[in-house]
Amino acid sequence: MLDYPTLKVIWWLLVGVLLVGFAIMDGHDMGVGTLLPFVGKGDDERRVVINTVGAHWEGNQVWFVTGGGAIFAAWPLVYATAFSGFYWAMMAALWALFFRPVGFTYRSKIHDATWRSTWDWGLFVGGAVPPLIFGVAFGNLLQGVPFGFDDYLVSTYTGTFWQLLNPFALLAGVVSSAMITMHGGVYLAHRTEGAVQQRAMRAAVGAALLMVAAFIGAGLWLRFGGIQGYVITSALDPAALPDPLAKVVARSAEGWWLNYAKQPLIWLLPALGIVGALLASALTLSRRTLSAFVASSLAIVGVIGTAGAAMFPFVMPSSSQPNASLTVWDSVSSHLTLGLMFWATVIFMPLIVVYTSWAYRVMRGKVTLAHIRANEHNAY
Repeated sequence: MLDYPTLKVIWWLLVGVLLVGFAIMDGHDMGVGTLLPFVGKGDDERRVVINTVGAHWEGNQVWFVTGGGAIFAAWPLVYATAFSGFYWAMMAALWALFFRPVGFTYRSKIHDATWRSTWDWGLFVGGAVPPLIFGVAFGNLLQGVPFGFDDYLVSTYTGTFWQLLNPFALLAGVVSSAMITMHGGVYLAHRTEGAVQQRAMRAAVGAALLMVAAFIGAGLWLRFGGIQGYVITSALDPAALPDPLAKVVARSAEGWWLNYAKQPLIWLLPALGIVGALLASALTLSRRTLSAFVASSLAIVGVIGTAGAAMFPFVMPSSSQPNASLTVWDSVSSHLTLGLMFWATVIFMPLIVVYTSWAYRVMRGKVTLAHIRANEHNAY
């Protein structure tokens, strides 16, 4: 079995892979939902939009469920503390997600304009709200979350819901929302044609430019706006049993930039986020939409990777009790648990990737108005 420190780092990487997988796979579904009321001008056009994702959105949502399960199993202290501190924000995201299954299922059950328009806006909420909330959550992580532990490692959150809605966190929410909208627009441009495709292309390019501007703005704010990072200043044993109070943490203006200073190669991550989005825009405008989708996916890797690389080894830093900050080293499950989960992942993850690739190959091609009109009784 792999040693404990190695497994801790592997699971940091695997959780990152799951977050990126969720953003890419379920993200384009959410982006499509966000754009639904705007790129589809009539019932037939909106049915075109919905049918681009209707056959596979449930499978993509498994990435979200798997990511939550992996955090629960690999980082139990992070899971418990995050759901305590971000309780109402997480509930808001889940309530928004409730609109997706009922929206996809019930929208076309009744041939009534008001009924269908209502569910279209429900799908918009289910697509637009979660990425905004997840971005705001990341913005708060970069600033530190007001929580602490007592001697029995019982966590206490000392902030309020409204404190989460601070300016920097809202800017991070804009980055996340624009990124997912860009991704959904690129996907729509690939799967549609005609007027719907034209509107999707404009939306994708606009969202990409907004994402790049907000991403650069957030980086400059993080560097020059007085937001302090976190640094472990005491000796640390990566092989030790989890105990978040067994270290000393200091706040420093250089905190989130130290990894970039030590390993200049990781500057490729923010570069990938910016270049990927701009390349996705250019490829979309030139109608090379499949390549644009790949570029958009790489932009997502760059944006999420930028935050993860900056924070490592911190996962959930504490602003009110810095020593209680949760890190890769001290918020994890046991050696045995991480090992068993790792080998289960090695076996099953390739199967999931192969099956998903096959499913998308089978469902490839354009969704057209002619197809929708010829299949009036289609489920979507």
